[in-house]
Amino acid sequence: MATSPSITGGEKKHWWLRNKKIVDKYVKDARGLIATQEQSEIASALNLLDAALVLSPRFEVALELKARSLLYLRRFKDVADMLQDYIPSLKMVSDDSSSENSSQQLSRERVKLLSSSNNSSSDSPIRDPSFKCFSVSDLKKKVMAGLCKNCEKEGQWRYLVLGQACCHLGLMEEAMVLLQTGKRLAMAALRRESICWSDDSFSLSNFPITNDITTNVAPATPPRTEFESITQLLSHIKLLLRRKTAAIAALDAGLYSEAIRHFSKILDGRRGAPQGFLSECFMHRATAYRSAGRIAESIADCNRTLALDPTCIQALSTRAALLESIRCLPDCLHDLEHLKLLYNSILRDRKLPGPVWKRHNVHYREIPGKLCALTTKIQELKQRVASGETENVDYYALIGLRRGCSRSELERAHLLLCLRHKPDKSTNFIDRCEFSDDRDLDSVKDRAKMSALLLYRLLQKGYSSVMTTIMDEEAAERQRKKAAAAVAALQATAIQSQQQLTHEQQLPVKESELENKSTQQQTSTASVFQGVFCRDLAAVGNLLSQAAFNRPIPMKYEALTC
Repeated sequence: MATSPSITGGEKKHWWLRNKKIVDKYVKDARGLIATQEQSEIASALNLLDAALVLSPRFEVALELKARSLLYLRRFKDVADMLQDYIPSLKMVSDDSSSENSSQQLSRERVKLLSSSNNSSSDSPIRDPSFKCFSVSDLKKKVMAGLCKNCEKEGQWRYLVLGQACCHLGLMEEAMVLLQTGKRLAMAALRRESICWSDDSFSLSNFPITNDITTNVAPATPPRTEFESITQLLSHIKLLLRRKTAAIAALDAGLYSEAIRHFSKILDGRRGAPQGFLSECFMHRATAYRSAGRIAESIADCNRTLALDPTCIQALSTRAALLESIRCLPDCLHDLEHLKLLYNSILRDRKLPGPVWKRHNVHYREIPGKLCALTTKIQELKQRVASGETENVDYYALIGLRRGCSRSELERAHLLLCLRHKPDKSTNFIDRCEFSDDRDLDSVKDRAKMSALLLYRLLQKGYSSVMTTIMDEEAAERQRKKAAAAVAALQATAIQSQQQLTHEQQLPVKESELENKSTQQQTSTASVFQGVFCRDLAAVGNLLSQAAFNRPIPMKYEALTC
């Protein structure tokens, strides 16, 4: 009876040592494979580390090597899923939900514990007096707090690795918090190690008196290159967050052009940004464009957002509202049907699309109400389409022109829109985007090209429609001018004929007046020149001709004698 416990203890000890050796061998082989810096070898190292973690799930070295291997292979989503308990926003959400339901959970747990204790007391007459009712949630919090304390002492790598993964996933605020925390913890550990090496701790036994001094194992400090890369990454994250904060503040203040300028600095910068962060900035800039009345640019940014994130609820609802505002009802119905399918999938899966750590602008509890309102909206739009409102599209609002604009204004606006939203340039923003998974690149390009082509066709149709309206207005204006000219010519001819008639009527009166005047002048001249004695008639005629006196002068010739 005394030997059996020793045998079982020996078997357990032998089993534990055997597993520990296997785990150490797996980790050693994985280190060698990771040192090659080749993706195929690192993928093999991941398999070894998974096997080691099956035997020892809490082995810190294996966890660190696995996280760093996933980070090197750019499998950022796997890193976030692996270390999601350390994401600040997810932890805050879990804390809020636990605080909301803490009273209900506490009462439920107490009921269960008391019922189990009563059942056990009926079986055993003696009950442990030290037993008392407690909350499992409080115990869980304490355990997690202990784990977090241990991680602060031994697992600073979690914050650094998870911070880099969150940065590549577009979670910039979480990345900044995690990287700053990891850097602070690492620097504190480095200071503690430097303080430990005091003058009294130095001894000759610690350093071999041989030429092979370089073989001494150095303190386990992170390499300087990692700190430099983390510092540069932190500065870039802070710059992006400053610009985003300024843009959102301008948007809230109603300074839409200022907000567009700040968001354009982020989206058109020389250095790229993560996929998730760019999709958020495109969505915010679409909101700014919509508030500024630039519908085509807002639709284009919604298209880019949906190309990067097809499950973005805000982008789908915003684009549907924009299409409804210009009375493009078929495309609006298409987006609303897509949104309805997305709501149904959310209710079926009982969670929002994407991983747990992904940010959304809506809450799960809001989805049923939104789905009911969306169904009613779809029915109304279908009735409007059936009544024949599909051809009454407001292309002036789409292009950004006033009604009654000139041909030059239309051509200028159309040229600018074509240069910005040409389908050949629809994938240029992808070059400045850092994808968390390279397999998403082809699908993003296809979605961007398709949505840009639809918008370009809509713009071309709007240009032709507005140009036709302008040409009709110009033709009508020319017709009005011709009619006005004809009326003016008729009025001029009428006035001329009237003047001619009045002139003809005035001619006999003038002739009679002239005849009267001439007779009066003849009588007056006869009376004047009747008694003139002219000695030389030739000289008198010459003088009268010089004075242009062509009237006949009655003369009375009498013979005179000297």
